[in-house]
This record gives sequence, structure tokens and C-alpha cells, in this order.
Amino acid sequence: MESKIQTQISKDLKNKKITITREFDAPLEWVWKAWTESKWLDQWWAPKPWVAQTKFLKFEEGGQWLYAMMGPDGTKIWSVVEFSSIKRHHSFHALSSFCDEKGNKNSEFPTMHWKNVFQSMGLETTVFVEISFTKEADMEKIIAMGFEAGFTAALGNLDESLTELKRS
Repeated sequence: MESKIQTQISKDLKNKKITITREFDAPLEWVWKAWTESKWLDQWWAPKPWVAQTKFLKFEEGGQWLYAMMGPDGTKIWSVVEFSSIKRHHSFHALSSFCDEKGNKNSEFPTMHWKNVFQSMGLETTVFVEISFTKEADMEKIIAMGFEAGFTAALGNLDESLTELKRS
């Protein structure tokens, strides 16, 4: 049965922000773990047929997540996420950048400022994501790279993982 839950994405080029809203038919604790633990992130973060593979994750203020999105042809696209603020089961803020396998940032790609907020509604959870950019051109570049379709697909993967967990 196909999920009726839809990913809502709005783009505000003038203010250099992308806003994403997504509901999940799962309790807050599960959704929080899915966004903050590598065993979960590796299951859903990359849009299929790509997969995510964590090199390391230290989910704490000042910590980092270094991971690769791996394509079916063996291509690896590395990213590093730096956590600046964490309020357990409520929100976290982070900077996300493309990088090499050692976490050295690639200046040819923009850094994204992520603000993720989690709201419990009983057995359901809504996640609000705001991604902001320094320049309009940076936002345009990420959109042109297929962000909207890719992130929508990844959130669909998360929905599938949570549904499987619910059945077990």
C-alpha cells in the first residue's frame, strides 16, 4: 500500500532557503534515532539505487558525521556534517559540506546550513527542515544537482524503514 504522506518542499530563492516538511507514521523516538544514528542513516539517507555508508558519526555538539553516498557503479560522493546545536528529541542544527574521504571540504560546492525540528503528535512525528545558503547561486546549484527529487526519495526510504520496524 502506497503511503499517503507526502514530502512538502518550498524554495524561497530571495531568502536563500529550502523548507521541507514530512510526517512519519512513527513515534518521535524512532524518527529521532533514524536521523541521529549511523545504522539508521545508512538505511535511508541516499536515494535508491545509491546507498549511504558512514565512516564515522559523533552526534554531539561539535561532533561530525562523515559519510559517502555510493552509486551502483562504485562512485562515492563524500559529505561531512558538523553539529552545532542539539536539543534531544526536539532539534539540531548543522553545517553540511561536500568533502573528500578525510572530511576536507570541497570549496567548489556550497555549504548548507540545516535546522531540523521534530514534533511529536502521539504515534506520528513531523520533521521540519530548513536549509539556508549564503548566496542565491549556492541554492540554485544544489537544486540543479537534483536535491528535491533526491531528498524526497530518501525520505520515502525512511518511511519504508519505519514501516518495516512497525511490522516487526
